[in-house]
This record gives sequence, structure tokens and C-alpha cells, in this order.
Amino acid sequence: MKSTIIIGTGSYIPEGVKTNSDFAENHFFDANEVEIDLTGEEITSKFEKITGIRERRYVRPNQLNSDIAYLAGKKAIEDSGVDPETIDQIIVAHNFGDVRNGSIQTDILPAIASRVKHHLKIANPNCVAYDILFGCPGWVQGVIQADAFMKAGMAKTILVIGSETLSRVVDEHDRDSMIFSDGAGACVLSHEEVGDSKQGILATASMSHTLDEAFYLFCGKTNKPEANQDVLYIKMHGKKVYEYALTKVPGGIKECLDNAGVDISDLKKIFIHQANEKLDQGVVKRLYRLYGIREVPTHVMPMSVHELGNSSVATVPTLYDQVLRGELENQEIKKGDVVVFASVGAGMNVNAVCYRV
Repeated sequence: MKSTIIIGTGSYIPEGVKTNSDFAENHFFDANEVEIDLTGEEITSKFEKITGIRERRYVRPNQLNSDIAYLAGKKAIEDSGVDPETIDQIIVAHNFGDVRNGSIQTDILPAIASRVKHHLKIANPNCVAYDILFGCPGWVQGVIQADAFMKAGMAKTILVIGSETLSRVVDEHDRDSMIFSDGAGACVLSHEEVGDSKQGILATASMSHTLDEAFYLFCGKTNKPEANQDVLYIKMHGKKVYEYALTKVPGGIKECLDNAGVDISDLKKIFIHQANEKLDQGVVKRLYRLYGIREVPTHVMPMSVHELGNSSVATVPTLYDQVLRGELENQEIKKGDVVVFASVGAGMNVNAVCYRV
């Protein structure tokens, strides 16, 4: 029996630390360009209570998204032990491409995946490199896509990367800007004989809601009045995103588990998109309630959002890599454990992968 398994992981966590206190001097305005009548300390304190985020990571001024994607991908390849020339595909999930320091213009010509392949010095023309845009669930969708190619017999080894530098596209006058951060995570997937171990990807699930939900996250002008209205930044209708995630993600994860034939009691870890501590806790609580369980098991949901913020497509693979390497307290994965990767984001999209380690 063959299955799609993760044979290597890697991540890049930027060196630059930006704490909540670093935003205290910012002048924040609401979407109607009215200055918020609170001190910077009051705004950041309230923000931390709601999201759980204390700090986040930003790339260095000379770094690009493709640079950190390459670094994460390189680590994953080294961890896997595969010859880079034998990789069949490189899939990179992102949202804004390369955005240079001091600019807000997106650069995706060539694709980030092509730049990563260039940095890796892979000469094999049969190694196909391409990007996917799927909002924050992009890396999870890349894994789902890689699994499909492998099951179809069109690939054996695929590198999937999620990488983003959201610090380059945030409006410093918008409170929501404090959520976003930079980072990159990657894995090498291989289609291999696993015998009766039932290792690897057991099932997947994806959905897109694009009626009213399509523009819950969007690009829009700064909140600051009389500023340049032609420059666009990442924006979101926070309350609507929150409600959407609470409503749709638990069912998406349950569909994935049900497709895999896995009982919720056998689930060891939930690697969920790191967007907001209270939101993630609410999603997991609702998931267990779908099974009639009111108490969420201790340590089932690793979290990195407190120190790393929301790095979009990078949160799930980075978190998984951290746990595998023993970098999070009270979090470990053992051979044979069943875990779920799940995410939600712009589109609006939801997806999940049920995986046996």
C-alpha cells in the first residue's frame, strides 16, 4: 500500500522581534478615518487580551519573501535527505509575492516557486515550480494538491512551502496590522510504500465560500485621512472573519476526520492556523462539541501565535516543524499519532488534512 508521507520539514522564523509596546506610539484610525480615542497602551493591551499575541516576527530590510521561502525549503530538503534534483514539483503558497522594503508593490514575475528553485540551484527541467494563492490555508492546500498529484501517479516527491512577509503590506494606522507577521514553513512529501501501517495522509477536505464572504479580507486604502489613497494594504472585516471561522472550520475538520474514518478520541494534535488565540480555542471547542464532547483534551492544540503572530500560510507548517523539533513546551508527536492540519482565510477558504505520523 502506498501513501503520501512527510519525510522532511523546515522553517524560517525571522530574527526581528516586534512587541506590542512597539505600536504604542502609532496613531490608529478606524475604517471611517476617525482617530480612535484611546491611548496606544490601551489599544495594544486590549489587542493582546483579544488575540493572545504579545509579539511577532519581521524579516530584515534586505530579505524578501522568496528568500525566506528558500531557507525553509532548503531545511526541509536537508531534513528529508532527498537529492534536490529528484524533486518533481515545488509548490509555494503565498499572498503578496516579493515586496521590497520601503515599497508596497507586489512582485510575482517570476513566480516565487521559480525563484526558490533558482536559489536551490535545481537544474532538472522536470521539476515543475509554481505558486498557489489560497489565502492563509495555502500551505495546507498545497499539501492537498501534492497528494492528488501523487495518487494520480504524476509525481513522487514534492516540496511544499508556505511563506509570507505581511509586515510589508500592513497599514500602521489600522489596529488589525498588529496581527500580521512574517515567516516560512516547508515540508517534503513522498509517495511511498507503507505496508499496513496506514501512515501518511488519510483524508482531506476543502471548501470555498465566495458570495458575501469573498471580500472579508481584501486590499484597501489606509485608515489615515488625507493619506495616499492609491496605495493598498491588507485589510479585513475582523468580526466577519471571526464568525466565519467559528461557523465553518469545525465542520470542515469533522468532514476530514469522518472521511478518514478517524474517531475524535484518536486525534492527538490539531495544527490549526495561528490567527487569534480565542478564535482557535473557540473553533476546537466547537469541533469537540460536534462529537458531543464538552471538554477539550489538554495539549491537543499547540500554539505559537503568542510569540510569532499570524504569518498567514506559514503558521501551520512552522508550528508543525517546531513541535517535531521539541521546541514547544508540553508538545510532542510520536510515531503513529493521528494529527490534523487545518486552516481558514481569504477567499474565504477552509481546508483540513488528516495525517498519521
